[in-house]
Amino acid sequence: MNIAIWLERTAQVAGDSHALMLGDKIVADYATFHGKAAALAHALRERGIGPGDRVGIFAKNCPDYLICFYGIWLAGAVAVPINAKLHPKEAAWILADGGAKACFVTDDLGAGLEAQTACPLIDVASARFAEMTTGPAADLTPRDDSDLAWLFYTSGTTGKPKGVRITHGMLAATSLCYPIDVDPVTAEDAALYAAPMSHGAGIYAPIHVRMGARHIVPPSGGYDAGEVLALSAAHGPTSMFMAPTMVRRLTDAAKALSLRGDGIRTIVYGGGPMYSADIEEAVDWFGPKFVQIYGQGECPMAISALSRADVADRAHPRWRARLASVGRAQSRVEIAIGDGRGTRLPAGQIGEIMVRGAPVMPGYWQNPEATEKTLRDGWLMTGDMGQLDADGYLTLADRSKDVIISGGTNIYPREVEEVLLTHPSVHEVSVVGRKSEEWGEDVVAFVVAAPGVTVDDATLDAHCFDNMARFKRPKAYFALPELPKNNYGKVLKTALRTRLEEDAT
Repeated sequence: MNIAIWLERTAQVAGDSHALMLGDKIVADYATFHGKAAALAHALRERGIGPGDRVGIFAKNCPDYLICFYGIWLAGAVAVPINAKLHPKEAAWILADGGAKACFVTDDLGAGLEAQTACPLIDVASARFAEMTTGPAADLTPRDDSDLAWLFYTSGTTGKPKGVRITHGMLAATSLCYPIDVDPVTAEDAALYAAPMSHGAGIYAPIHVRMGARHIVPPSGGYDAGEVLALSAAHGPTSMFMAPTMVRRLTDAAKALSLRGDGIRTIVYGGGPMYSADIEEAVDWFGPKFVQIYGQGECPMAISALSRADVADRAHPRWRARLASVGRAQSRVEIAIGDGRGTRLPAGQIGEIMVRGAPVMPGYWQNPEATEKTLRDGWLMTGDMGQLDADGYLTLADRSKDVIISGGTNIYPREVEEVLLTHPSVHEVSVVGRKSEEWGEDVVAFVVAAPGVTVDDATLDAHCFDNMARFKRPKAYFALPELPKNNYGKVLKTALRTRLEEDAT
């Protein structure tokens, strides 16, 4: 099934319902949304772009982003969304690797990209794009569940990004898990695109299209906490995806403005570690508005979910352990914990998280070696370490490459980070291993102090002594004004390790 059929069906029964909004401005109802996408599909076909061909999108968040998605899919082609924060050279590499036949851009990004690629670029603000979206309409191109819909490139923090093959069936499976495992969706709701549409926020667009919800793009085209609070208050109920660092910033902004998040219905957070201290503070301030998901590009947004009730619960005898987890398996997947050979481990033991089910990728784009390493006997080997408890709650430890081995003992950085974040002087922290001739690796912490506070090493050391085993405590603390992060808000531990190596030389 072509995922774009959901737009066609919604337009048939709710064509006059508001669909696309830029801030307060209504850009299109569902009939217009579908009409523009179908016209774009026709224009792409006229340019020789058809089933299986790749078409890039290198743009900041804008209503036309969704028109591009659905125009590409209606034509039977494959969307290749590229994070707008990437350098033009990086974007050009992705277009070349994916063999894109065209790329939609916003004018702020197109000029830089044009000098780096021979791929035809189409500015969504141009008269050319306007003509492409107002001409004859194409019928939907039939697609099978196994056909490619989205070529998603990983963040590439350890080398060139890999292209994850996301099929129409994967998008449908992830979408149908959303109302079952994450949050119900109705036509009265609005999806607010605070996070990049090239990533998780865009993955959640199809289910909101299927249910006839509104799609609100902030005029800034990016993430501004004050803007999110204002738009939600004016146009709620809103739902949105956020990385944990975005939730932290939203809480800080709301407290500074004495706002409680009126109009916000649901914030789905994921894409990196959410520390217990941060989510407790967010729930205390905003109330029960949060749901956590755990996924990877290889199984987008669909591995596990921690429900709104679990995130807000303070009565269960194990509520803290559950809050520190990433929830239970979503409906279309199985989760297991394995050793290095893929042998399943019993509940309570830490090992590599393995996943199989409908939302799991069939493999990487033109990279059989990486595919063979990552997919084993039908299981996706996530590279993340974790454990399942007897009730099926999955708790992450760390990426396997992030585990610190000191004196032959495994130390999980997240455990140390959780302890440090309970100290009032710590705003953000990241823990990594530093080479040690005596122990193999030492634990070290990079700390961002809370506003108006100075980090004191001796105080943090005492705090660690009081809250965890002595061998786990950091051997050194480094104060930073901010932690290095990638384009999706994940902390770049590789950059921190590089800094340690440079200091050592």
